[in-house]
Amino acid sequence: MSLHGRYLKKHTEALVKDVGIENACELTGKSKATLGRYYSDNDEHADRFMPVDAVAALEAKSSYPHVTSALAELNGIMLSYDDKKPNKEGGINSDVVALSQRFAMLMGEYNQSIEDGIISVNEAKRLLKETTELQKVLIDMKLHLEHETTE
Repeated sequence: MSLHGRYLKKHTEALVKDVGIENACELTGKSKATLGRYYSDNDEHADRFMPVDAVAALEAKSSYPHVTSALAELNGIMLSYDDKKPNKEGGINSDVVALSQRFAMLMGEYNQSIEDGIISVNEAKRLLKETTELQKVLIDMKLHLEHETTE
């Protein structure tokens, strides 16, 4: 399987887990087994990916657009949330505090992960989770900055 394919499957898995497997089945009309095949890295499922309409249905209910952001990253595109999407309370100062905290958590995870000189799969998953959380804070910060520059 290509590196891009693995990357998309990991983000598809994150999306399904974000929404919850039962909710994902209900929202997409797919079975647990079918959803599992969409993010399975087994060779027999290498060419199976979640349909776009299913991704859209799940991302509408998820806390983060996992697959959309993965597709954008693979193509060198940066995403920006629509103005209609509600922004979290607070401002730049609270964003800077949150950014500092999230970065500290990421560095703590990295320090713990690299201690033995090898980053295991589970450690990489924890680092990926922290990186995604850091990205969310940066998006909120970007929205606050854009809001301040348009007033």
